[in-house]
Amino acid sequence: MDFTLILNEIGTLILNQIGILWYLAPFFVIITALKSAWFKGVFGEFIVNLSAKLFLNKEKYHLIKNVTLPTEDGSTQIDHVIVSKYGVFVVETKNMKGWIFGSPNQKTWTQKIYKYSSKFQNPLYQNYKHIKTLESLLGLNEEQIFSVIVFVGDSTFKTEMPENVTYGRGYIRFIKSKVQPILTESEVKDIIGKIEKGRLTPSFKTSREHVKHVKKIVEKKGNSQSCPKCGEAMVLREVKKGQNIGNKFWGCSSFPKCRGVVSVT
Repeated sequence: MDFTLILNEIGTLILNQIGILWYLAPFFVIITALKSAWFKGVFGEFIVNLSAKLFLNKEKYHLIKNVTLPTEDGSTQIDHVIVSKYGVFVVETKNMKGWIFGSPNQKTWTQKIYKYSSKFQNPLYQNYKHIKTLESLLGLNEEQIFSVIVFVGDSTFKTEMPENVTYGRGYIRFIKSKVQPILTESEVKDIIGKIEKGRLTPSFKTSREHVKHVKKIVEKKGNSQSCPKCGEAMVLREVKKGQNIGNKFWGCSSFPKCRGVVSVT
């Protein structure tokens, strides 16, 4: 038996398989990218941008995208700011799927996909910092700035949401529902100029620095206790009576509304 011939055949087969893998590699990279959180964020912002361009009059509504503003502790990044004589609309985009549970006053909302649940920050709270930063920069009051949350993707609200928390093009309807002029044309131009002047230069470096800042915040929060029932902050308490008197435990700060408890380990 000619083993040399067999080895050559095996070698050729392996090389052919490697060639196929190299050919398919770009497809695997693309599929991985499409499933990433980064792409979901980019796609969500693209949908919002496209809707604004198609359904909002450019003469009346001025869209400013990806606005990163400096803050005392780092920076804050706003997906979209839409400036008009009807007010300044601060739009936060969420590309999510599954069932969404939440209320305006909860610090965390819940996403449920089949049997799996996870919590995420109330986007209204997230947008609150954006609004306060803009109020300070622009010298506006809370009646002149509107918070808008838009969910894109295959998600369904399972609890009643306020009118400024919408799906897809619903945010366009919310913006158009404001028909009373509250800013003059000169004020609109002044606001656009202040945002362009006050924002950090859009660049990869700016985005990278902001991501680092966000990671630090997440790590800091990760070192604190959150209630497993409602997501509120936990308070270190002490048993006052009974056989466990003197023992420490984490109790929900919203007690007695929530009676979540976590043992001290």
